[in-house]
Amino acid sequence: MKLKYLTMDDFDVDGKAVLVRLDLNSPMDPHTGKILDDKRLWSHTETLKRLEKAKTVVLAHQSRPGKSDFTTMEPHAKLLNRIVRQKVTYIDDIFGSSARRAIEETEVGEVLLLENVRFYSEEGLEQGPEEHAKTHLVSNLTPHFDLFINDAFGSAHRSHASMVGFTHVIPSAAGKLMEKEISILDKVMAGSDQPRIFVLGGTKTNDAIDVIKNVLSNDVADRVLVSGVVANVFLAASGVDIGTKNMQLIEKQGGLDGFPMAKALLKKFGSRIAMPIDVALNKKGKRFEVKIDALPVRYPIFDIGIESTMAFTDEIKNAGTVVLNGAAGVFEERDFALGTFEILEAATKAKFAVISGGHSGAAMRKAGLEKKVAHMSTGGGACIVSLAGRVLPAIAALRNSTKRFKSKR
Repeated sequence: MKLKYLTMDDFDVDGKAVLVRLDLNSPMDPHTGKILDDKRLWSHTETLKRLEKAKTVVLAHQSRPGKSDFTTMEPHAKLLNRIVRQKVTYIDDIFGSSARRAIEETEVGEVLLLENVRFYSEEGLEQGPEEHAKTHLVSNLTPHFDLFINDAFGSAHRSHASMVGFTHVIPSAAGKLMEKEISILDKVMAGSDQPRIFVLGGTKTNDAIDVIKNVLSNDVADRVLVSGVVANVFLAASGVDIGTKNMQLIEKQGGLDGFPMAKALLKKFGSRIAMPIDVALNKKGKRFEVKIDALPVRYPIFDIGIESTMAFTDEIKNAGTVVLNGAAGVFEERDFALGTFEILEAATKAKFAVISGGHSGAAMRKAGLEKKVAHMSTGGGACIVSLAGRVLPAIAALRNSTKRFKSKR
């Protein structure tokens, strides 16, 4: 399939000044500032290796304003320095005179990591490439570079300045990780091996409903299995009284708006949407299982039940394609981890499986299963947006950049 955007293979990067947007956002201990999981940094090594003979300057973010782990990129630079073979330097400036001077002083073969781009207030504005191209960030940095590479798939659903602004004013390409993530999603959406099973759980109910609508309406999925709070929405939409506490949890997650669509999907697609037939309740900290027809009860639902787990895993193990996002229950608590871990284990038996979402990824790593599936996405939000049939702003920007600059390569 001919790509609609340029990749690193379309450019001779040796000796060039290259600005790279990476996704280094990582779990951190707010007290020590230590990075607790370095997988995001490792995910960009192929892109950085390709730039070993270039002058590489990195833009990245850590967390967001108001969060306890919203901090500088200094820890990331130190860790990155141990991961890649190049010299990595950090500067606590983004586009000011100190940053621009450091960029000019950076040698070919070296990497300069600029400060947390979200320290810059205009970064968080959701605007198009043309508007972002006029920001101080883009206008100050652009003259120093020959090429912009976006490898931050985890933020591809954000139309932020560092994600889309440079594509409007400088030749731009997808990095190796970005290219891989897009190709996997394209494979899933174009029609992969059957049966195609989507497994959607977790708490982001409205996002999941958007995905279900898209993949069933366009025959991307043969079946959808729902668990977690997503399942609670569909159970309630089907007429099951799930109890006050579970309805309150749905309301807390902003999921009440999804009820009309969930009802419509159940009416239109019927048995293609599989809901749990039993659930595990948190009864004073202990697992207590009941059939769906025994609801309502006053205890919250914390997992799918054993019968549902067995039924779901049988389908998943025999699938040609599995796309999984979101946990089946509160897997962080041992008594309620059964559904999540059994489903993930089953996904490793499928012919082709894609796992996305922060909680799903954390559970995969906790179970030691991350190397047993075809692909673990680095971007839960971006993945969901794409599976819902919406265009990722960063990808659209790369495509538009290709039209603007292809003749200037």
